[in-house]
Amino acid sequence: MLFMVQMQVNIPASVPKETADALKKEEKEMSQRLQREGKWRDLWRVVGQYANVSIFNVSGNEELHQLLIGLPLYPFMNISITPLTQHPSAIAQVD
Repeated sequence: MLFMVQMQVNIPASVPKETADALKKEEKEMSQRLQREGKWRDLWRVVGQYANVSIFNVSGNEELHQLLIGLPLYPFMNISITPLTQHPSAIAQVD
């Protein structure tokens, strides 16, 4: 199943810089691993914000939930999820 996931990250100023930097490094490593596995299909930055719009290709709600709550920055995210399906006028076929 495909899901559009919008993530807004809000790390409080009270979090030490070293801690925030370590979390960001872990987040990058995890997101790149999930991209290589084909689960995190697309990753787009929202210009001017610490936010992204991503497309996930997972088996369903539970797998997506587990992936998201496992993200190192999850405690600092506001997340919006939209399930997607192929549009009947689309030329490209999704997997």
